[in-house]
Amino acid sequence: MNNYKPKRIVSRLLSSAGITVNGNKPWDISVFNDHFYTRVLQGGSLGLGESYMEGYWDCVHLDDFFYKLLRANLDKSIRRSLRLKTEILLARLFNFQQPARAIRNGQRHYDTGNDLFLHMLDKRLTYTCAFWDNAHNLDEAQENKLDLSCRKLRLQPGMHVLDIGCGWGSFARYAAEKYGVAVTGVTISKEQAALAQERCAGLPVTIRLQDYRMVNEKFDAVVSLGMFEHVGAHNYPEYMRVADRCLKDDGLFLLHTIGGNETSAFTDQWLNKYIFPGAAIPTIRQIGQAIEGLFVMEHWENFSVNYDKTLMAWYENVSANWDKLKSRYDQTFFRMWKYYLLSCAASFRARHSQLWQIVLSKAGVPGGYTFSH
Repeated sequence: MNNYKPKRIVSRLLSSAGITVNGNKPWDISVFNDHFYTRVLQGGSLGLGESYMEGYWDCVHLDDFFYKLLRANLDKSIRRSLRLKTEILLARLFNFQQPARAIRNGQRHYDTGNDLFLHMLDKRLTYTCAFWDNAHNLDEAQENKLDLSCRKLRLQPGMHVLDIGCGWGSFARYAAEKYGVAVTGVTISKEQAALAQERCAGLPVTIRLQDYRMVNEKFDAVVSLGMFEHVGAHNYPEYMRVADRCLKDDGLFLLHTIGGNETSAFTDQWLNKYIFPGAAIPTIRQIGQAIEGLFVMEHWENFSVNYDKTLMAWYENVSANWDKLKSRYDQTFFRMWKYYLLSCAASFRARHSQLWQIVLSKAGVPGGYTFSH
């Protein structure tokens, strides 16, 4: 294909979003390899991300570039490739989050290396959206979120809590230390489980390397922070049935999840390939259908703009600590991780992505559920 036409088409599309190729604004892009244009037209978001990883183009403020792109809905203007249509069809026909595949998918991301996350996250290793009201830094914002979650669950000393997708044990450790509860956490990541067990030593916390579908005990409360995105639409009903069977009749279930405005079989093509394989972002309708007949929705809060700040803080940490990481991770990895964090920050800033905390009960809280910050 003559490269002039792709260059003209891509330049025109970007211009419609206020982005100039080789312009001088911080959100403009500099193109170093003209194959960039055909890669974008042929591969859509996958071509855009891979060409960035390969150094075909760059941008001073990548988050601002994506913010302008997303606010202009430019992602919908670029024709979807045949490959993406095939992937969507397969995702609708097959369950990509079956237990064996779910373990492989989880390990692809969460077993990347604890050293990376130790240098990126807060001191408690909380890999979910922070809550920034009255917080001056990431550590305070994550403590805010953990405390917010405990208060929404109405935790009391002596209670036993199930943490589905416990990560490195940040919630389990905080809830045990601050609220006097016992916590059982489950994760499918070996790296997470090992470090979580180490960090929660001496507390009434049990960390299991276990698929959530295998849990079959009763708990006073159930919490899941940032794990539902890995469940997959085929498994939403089963996920909710597991939460239902594990929750005592008078208990509360807190679901903390990224949410989408439109139903989609996959996340972004590039994110699905390089960052979160098999992930899917739920919508209000999908969650509503999954909880129907099982739970009463007591409280639903959206604090998605907090994820923009959280992702920017994670990127700043990775950048500041890159000298400590670069012996293990090459420059292509750094560009991939930068692209991941900043494009996701822009998605929340542009309101394309949401962050929901949902409080559910089994039969409705007598007299009603109230919560105030």
